[in-house]
Formats: sequence, C-alpha cells, structure tokens
Amino acid sequence: MKNYLNNAINYFIKLESKIAFYPTLMSLGGLFFAFIMYYFESLGISSYLVEHAPLLVVNDTDTARSLLTTFVAGLISIMVFSFSLVMILLNQASSNFSPRVLPGLISNRRHQVILGIYISSLLYSIFTLVAIEPNGNEYQLPGFSVLLAIVFMTVCLGAFIYFIHSISQAIQVNNIIDKIFSTAITRLEVLIDAEEEYKTDFPDTSNWHVLKSFKSGYFQDLSSNNLIDIAKANHCKIEVIPVKGTYILKGAPIVKYNVDLDEDFVKQIEASFLYSKSELIEDNYVLAFKQITEIALKAMSPGINDPGTAINAIDYLTDLFLLRMHKNDRGCYIEDSQPIIKVGTVTFSELLYSVMAALRTYCKHDIIIVAKLFNMLKYLLINNTKYSEHYKEAVLKEVENLYQDTLKNHSNSTDLNRIELMYNEFLTYNSNT
Repeated sequence: MKNYLNNAINYFIKLESKIAFYPTLMSLGGLFFAFIMYYFESLGISSYLVEHAPLLVVNDTDTARSLLTTFVAGLISIMVFSFSLVMILLNQASSNFSPRVLPGLISNRRHQVILGIYISSLLYSIFTLVAIEPNGNEYQLPGFSVLLAIVFMTVCLGAFIYFIHSISQAIQVNNIIDKIFSTAITRLEVLIDAEEEYKTDFPDTSNWHVLKSFKSGYFQDLSSNNLIDIAKANHCKIEVIPVKGTYILKGAPIVKYNVDLDEDFVKQIEASFLYSKSELIEDNYVLAFKQITEIALKAMSPGINDPGTAINAIDYLTDLFLLRMHKNDRGCYIEDSQPIIKVGTVTFSELLYSVMAALRTYCKHDIIIVAKLFNMLKYLLINNTKYSEHYKEAVLKEVENLYQDTLKNHSNSTDLNRIELMYNEFLTYNSNT
C-alpha cells in the first residue's frame, strides 16, 4: 500500500508540471463557488442585503445581464489573447534558445494560475447569468452574485496586466537562464545535503541478479522510498544501473540485486522507475548543464550571432560546476551507516567533457569565448584544492583539449600569443601545486 501511495505522490508531482493542471483545478473551484452562491441566493442573501446594505447588490435585471454578458465576451477575448502570447513565447524560446527549455516554461506556475483565474471567473459569470430569471425583480435577481462577478472581473484585469509584465520578462534569455540555474542549484544542494560519508565501498555486482526493463522510454525519476523499503524488507542490496535522463530500451538491464526476490517485489521495483517524454530540472540537475550549454551554442550560431548570451551562459555554468565539485561522483542511499542502494550518476569528468566538447566544437573560432572558457577552467582549478584529485585531472584534461582545438582554428599572431599565455598560466599553476 505504501508503494502505491509513493507512486501516486510521484504521479501528482509530474502532473503538476502540466500547463492545464492549475487552470483545471481553479475552473472546478469557480464552478463550485457558483453553486454555493446558488444556495445562498436561495436563502435570500440578496434580499437581505437590499434592505441592509443596498450598495452591495445589483438589483436591476437589465444592468446585471449587460454586465455579465460583457464579462463573458471580454474574458473570452482576454483568454484567447493570453493563450496566444503563451504560444508565441514557447515558439520563440524553442527557435531562439533550445526546445529543451519548453517544459520549464510550460510549468510556470504563475502563468497557470492566471489562466485559471480567467477560466474560473468565466464559468462563474456564465452560471450567474443563467441564474437570472426572465421576469426577475429585486428579490429574484442574484444581485450579490452579480456584484461578486464584478469583483472577479476586476481581479482578472489586474491578473491580465501582471500577465503582460510576466510574459515580457519570461521571454528574456537572461531570465530563462537564471530560472534554469536557480532550479539546478536547489536540486544540487538537496543532493549534497543528503550525502553521507561511509567507509565501506559498495560490493561488486558482476554476479548479481539482473532485472531488465519492461518498456522503452526516458528514465525521468526514481521512487527511492520504494527501493529502500524493498531492500530493507528483503535484507538485500540494489544497484540502479541507468543514469537519470538516459533513454532505456526495452530489455536493457536496469537493476541488479544480490538475493532472490519474488515476483511481487520485482514488480514493485519496476514500478519505482518513472518514465517520461519531458525533462524537468527538478528531477535531474544534469539537464541544467545541457540546457544552458544549448542556449550558448544557439547564441553562437550564424543565424543569431549573440556572443554576449554565450558569455553569460558560461558564467552560470562556472557556478554550477563549482557547486557540482562539492558532490561525490557516486550516489548511494545509506541505512545504518551502510550503503544499500547504489544509483548510477554522471561523473564530474563526464559532465565537464560533454559541456566542453560542445562549446569547443561551436565556439573555438571566437577568441573572446575561448578566453572565457579558459577563465572558467582556471577558476575551477583554483577552487579545486579541497576537492577530489580526479576533478583536478578532469579540468586539466579539458584545458589541454581546448588549447589544441583553438590553436588549429586561429592564425592571427595576437590571438595565438594570448592563447599561449592563458595555457602557460595553467602549466605554471599546476607545477606550483
């Protein structure tokens, strides 16, 4: 039962990122509130307010109909315009930056809430309009409900103004990169805080039982609580083979375990793997490196030619790599100071190589970007003194790769001298440390 509950929670978290999630909930709320007002009107709330607070009641049938009809037509127009702006935002972000940033923009909660305000107010106004009787008088007219519709319409106008401001900010590349960066920082800090030092290495898994994938898809997330419960219940150790974000083919090995498990536990392990077609940084911080790198590469394409954006992206990558150096290259879940679950992770050297390989390929012709990459690697090397020696070797390897590529793509003597100077700084620092 607990496993099903964990799966339901994980499914809800994924559903929350959909663009229609909050609008749907708020629409149901608007509909429910309209029926609540039906009930209060049947109790005579409008007739009571006509006698004691007439300013809070719209007691003219024609005025009420005109207002509500105008509200319905105006809200539909606002919704069409707002949805059009969202589509324009997504299209521009996809063409100018990277298609991978779309899930993050779609899951923008502020835009979802604003769209939800529109739809819930629209439904409330429609049902309030239906409640007006053809020959109603001041006692039959839902005057207080009409006043509330005016209040909701005022809120919608304020939300529309905020929406215009928000959408104009969301389309700016600096804000897109900053959101990706902030989300990745939060995820990395959670992983770093959750790490515990242990002295015992994870056992050799070469002869363990192997569980193969029952379907194909992108390995988006893992229900770790389920696996921990299974490992504790069976007194076993589990290794998760694939890395988050990779595409798993049907029949590929995904899990190894060191004891015989019955069919029920095997099915629970399979249910712990969450497959998805979208990518969310909240689940996998590596996607932030990929997305920021792709934004930098797109900025350096001939069609856009925006080296300033590429420089900003490299600054954010530098900060992310520096924080990543605080994290171990191995991922484990600990129980009683012993690792019981080993999780496949992207090592620092692999991550640095994948980012630098792409930047070297598409930016090596620009001496300004090359200098920025040398500065990034220099900063990582200087701040590596208290971290793993493997991290230092990975940085020095990328320095050598960058140096070789840039020499082959520059012929100007000034540029070559600058490249040699930056490279010699690394050699000098390395020899002194």
